[in-house]
Amino acid sequence: MKHVEHTFKAVFDKNSKILILGTLPSVKSRESDFYYGHPQNRFWKVIGAITRCSEYRTIEEKKKMLLENNIAIWDTIASCDIIGSSDSSIKNVVPSDLTSILDNSNIKKIYVNGGKAYQLYNKYSLKKTGIEAIKLPSASPANARYSLDKLIEEWQVIV
Repeated sequence: MKHVEHTFKAVFDKNSKILILGTLPSVKSRESDFYYGHPQNRFWKVIGAITRCSEYRTIEEKKKMLLENNIAIWDTIASCDIIGSSDSSIKNVVPSDLTSILDNSNIKKIYVNGGKAYQLYNKYSLKKTGIEAIKLPSASPANARYSLDKLIEEWQVIV
Protein backbone atom coordinates (compact mmCIF):
# COMPACT_ATOMS: atom_id res chain seq x y z
CA MET A 1 0.00 0.00 0.00
CA LYS A 2 1.38 3.38 -1.02
CA HIS A 3 0.00 6.86 -0.37
CA VAL A 4 -0.46 8.64 -3.71
CA GLU A 5 -1.19 12.32 -4.34
CA HIS A 6 -2.72 13.41 -7.64
CA THR A 7 -0.04 15.59 -9.20
CA PHE A 8 -1.33 16.90 -12.51
CA LYS A 9 -3.99 19.45 -13.29
CA ALA A 10 -7.42 19.01 -14.71
CA VAL A 11 -7.77 19.68 -18.41
CA PHE A 12 -10.59 22.16 -19.05
CA ASP A 13 -11.38 25.67 -20.18
CA LYS A 14 -14.34 28.03 -20.04
CA ASN A 15 -15.96 26.28 -23.03
CA SER A 16 -15.85 22.76 -21.56
CA LYS A 17 -19.34 21.25 -21.46
CA ILE A 18 -18.53 17.63 -20.62
CA LEU A 19 -16.47 16.42 -17.67
CA ILE A 20 -15.03 12.90 -17.69
CA LEU A 21 -13.76 11.65 -14.35
CA GLY A 22 -11.54 8.68 -13.66
CA THR A 23 -10.41 7.46 -10.26
CA LEU A 24 -6.69 8.27 -9.94
CA PRO A 25 -3.84 8.17 -12.45
CA SER A 26 -2.28 4.73 -12.81
CA VAL A 27 1.40 4.07 -12.13
CA LYS A 28 2.11 4.42 -15.88
CA SER A 29 0.10 7.65 -16.06
CA ARG A 30 2.02 9.09 -13.10
CA GLU A 31 5.28 8.10 -14.82
CA SER A 32 4.21 9.85 -18.04
CA ASP A 33 2.77 12.79 -16.06
CA PHE A 34 -0.56 12.74 -17.89
CA TYR A 35 -3.90 11.00 -17.93
CA TYR A 36 -4.35 7.48 -19.30
CA GLY A 37 -0.65 6.92 -19.92
CA HIS A 38 -0.68 3.13 -19.93
CA PRO A 39 -0.02 2.10 -23.55
CA GLN A 40 -2.85 -0.46 -23.43
CA ASN A 41 -5.42 1.91 -21.96
CA ARG A 42 -8.02 2.60 -24.63
CA PHE A 43 -9.17 6.02 -23.43
CA TRP A 44 -7.33 8.03 -26.11
CA LYS A 45 -8.37 5.65 -28.88
CA VAL A 46 -12.00 5.95 -27.78
CA ILE A 47 -11.92 9.75 -27.50
CA GLY A 48 -10.07 9.99 -30.84
CA ALA A 49 -12.70 7.81 -32.52
CA ILE A 50 -15.75 9.63 -31.17
CA THR A 51 -14.27 13.09 -31.88
CA ARG A 52 -12.91 11.94 -35.26
CA CYS A 53 -9.43 13.13 -34.34
CA SER A 54 -6.35 11.13 -35.27
CA GLU A 55 -3.61 13.50 -34.07
CA TYR A 56 -3.20 12.80 -30.37
CA ARG A 57 0.28 11.44 -29.74
CA THR A 58 1.71 14.17 -27.50
CA ILE A 59 0.24 15.57 -24.31
CA GLU A 60 -0.36 18.89 -26.07
CA GLU A 61 -2.22 17.15 -28.92
CA LYS A 62 -4.37 15.27 -26.42
CA LYS A 63 -5.22 18.48 -24.56
CA LYS A 64 -6.07 20.19 -27.85
CA MET A 65 -8.34 17.30 -28.90
CA LEU A 66 -10.21 17.49 -25.61
CA LEU A 67 -10.59 21.26 -25.51
CA GLU A 68 -11.61 21.56 -29.18
CA ASN A 69 -14.43 19.13 -28.38
CA ASN A 70 -15.45 20.90 -25.14
CA ILE A 71 -14.33 17.93 -23.04
CA ALA A 72 -12.73 18.29 -19.62
CA ILE A 73 -10.98 15.48 -17.75
CA TRP A 74 -9.95 14.98 -14.17
CA ASP A 75 -10.22 12.38 -11.43
CA THR A 76 -12.46 11.75 -8.43
CA ILE A 77 -9.50 11.26 -6.06
CA ALA A 78 -7.03 13.91 -4.88
CA SER A 79 -5.10 11.37 -2.79
CA CYS A 80 -5.47 7.87 -1.40
CA ASP A 81 -3.66 4.72 -0.37
CA ILE A 82 -3.40 2.24 -3.23
CA ILE A 83 -1.54 -0.89 -4.29
CA GLY A 84 -0.04 -0.23 -7.73
CA SER A 85 -2.88 0.84 -10.05
CA SER A 86 -5.56 -1.39 -8.53
CA ASP A 87 -8.84 0.48 -8.04
CA SER A 88 -10.06 -2.34 -5.81
CA SER A 89 -7.27 -1.60 -3.30
CA ILE A 90 -8.12 2.11 -2.86
CA LYS A 91 -8.41 3.22 0.77
CA ASN A 92 -8.29 6.47 2.76
CA VAL A 93 -9.70 8.60 -0.06
CA VAL A 94 -9.42 12.36 -0.15
CA PRO A 95 -11.81 13.40 -2.95
CA SER A 96 -10.96 15.94 -5.61
CA ASP A 97 -12.58 19.35 -5.25
CA LEU A 98 -14.51 19.83 -8.49
CA THR A 99 -15.49 23.42 -7.63
CA SER A 100 -12.80 25.14 -9.70
CA ILE A 101 -13.74 23.20 -12.84
CA LEU A 102 -17.47 23.70 -12.39
CA ASP A 103 -17.11 27.40 -11.53
CA ASN A 104 -14.80 28.13 -14.48
CA SER A 105 -16.38 26.14 -17.29
CA ASN A 106 -19.74 25.41 -18.85
CA ILE A 107 -20.03 21.79 -17.65
CA LYS A 108 -23.50 20.40 -18.35
CA LYS A 109 -22.83 16.66 -17.99
CA ILE A 110 -20.48 14.51 -15.96
CA TYR A 111 -19.40 11.07 -17.13
CA VAL A 112 -17.30 8.63 -15.17
CA ASN A 113 -14.81 6.17 -16.61
CA GLY A 114 -15.76 2.90 -14.91
CA GLY A 115 -17.56 1.59 -11.86
CA LYS A 116 -15.08 2.65 -9.18
CA ALA A 117 -15.04 6.24 -10.42
CA TYR A 118 -18.85 6.16 -10.42
CA GLN A 119 -18.95 4.83 -6.86
CA LEU A 120 -16.45 7.44 -5.62
CA TYR A 121 -18.19 10.30 -7.40
CA ASN A 122 -21.55 9.34 -5.88
CA LYS A 123 -20.03 8.94 -2.42
CA TYR A 124 -17.95 12.12 -2.29
CA SER A 125 -19.02 14.60 -4.97
CA LEU A 126 -22.66 14.21 -6.01
CA LYS A 127 -24.11 16.15 -3.06
CA LYS A 128 -21.68 19.02 -3.69
CA THR A 129 -22.17 19.24 -7.46
CA GLY A 130 -25.83 18.32 -7.72
CA ILE A 131 -25.07 16.76 -11.11
CA GLU A 132 -25.88 13.09 -11.63
CA ALA A 133 -22.97 11.28 -13.27
CA ILE A 134 -23.40 8.87 -16.15
CA LYS A 135 -21.33 5.70 -15.83
CA LEU A 136 -19.37 4.60 -18.88
CA PRO A 137 -17.53 1.27 -19.15
CA SER A 138 -13.91 1.57 -18.11
CA ALA A 139 -11.36 2.13 -20.88
CA SER A 140 -8.78 0.35 -18.73
CA PRO A 141 -6.97 -2.66 -20.17
CA ALA A 142 -8.27 -4.54 -17.12
CA ASN A 143 -11.79 -4.28 -18.57
CA ALA A 144 -11.48 -7.20 -20.98
CA ARG A 145 -15.28 -7.56 -21.29
CA TYR A 146 -15.38 -4.65 -23.73
CA SER A 147 -13.70 -4.64 -27.12
CA LEU A 148 -12.46 -1.32 -28.46
CA ASP A 149 -15.42 -1.19 -30.87
CA LYS A 150 -17.89 -1.82 -28.04
CA LEU A 151 -16.25 0.89 -25.90
CA ILE A 152 -16.48 3.38 -28.76
CA GLU A 153 -20.15 2.48 -29.23
CA GLU A 154 -20.92 2.98 -25.51
CA TRP A 155 -18.91 6.21 -25.23
CA GLN A 156 -20.68 7.80 -28.24
CA VAL A 157 -23.19 9.27 -25.77
CA ILE A 158 -20.75 12.02 -24.82
CA VAL A 159 -20.74 13.71 -28.25
